[in-house]
Amino acid sequence: MKQIVGISDMKIANKPDEELVTYSLGSCIGVALWDPIVKVGALLHYMLPDSNIDKEKAEMKPFMFADTGVPRMFKEIYKLGAVKERMKVYVVGGAQVMDDSGLFNIGKRNQMIIQKMFFKNNVAITKEDVGGTVNRTITLHVGTGQVKLKTSGRGEVDL
Repeated sequence: MKQIVGISDMKIANKPDEELVTYSLGSCIGVALWDPIVKVGALLHYMLPDSNIDKEKAEMKPFMFADTGVPRMFKEIYKLGAVKERMKVYVVGGAQVMDDSGLFNIGKRNQMIIQKMFFKNNVAITKEDVGGTVNRTITLHVGTGQVKLKTSGRGEVDL
């Protein structure tokens, strides 16, 4: 069964036949977590780095922002038995799209905040595919932990 993770959304799954997928990661970041012992996975699609720009929106949509969505995702996956030290962590996205001048640098800022948050909390990134100018789609197969990455022009590959 496929669960689609929309923009500013997060889903968790713990059934072996489930897949979590998020489409069209441009400047947004997709974070996938998977614990190989309890076979639980989570996928987050955050849009912006910092909730301070709109605290009210962050209350309503915590997964829109890295600083509110990432901690909440970890808390939720821990409830299903995941352990930080065992988790495989994948980070995808952070491209520069629709901002040719680099004025806003949302993709770069999204990359920087996740790296800072993970460094501060001793979370090791297993693999990442960030930056550039292409949209990406990421799929996590919960039963196996296989992560597929699809980019325009490259097709689908294992991450």
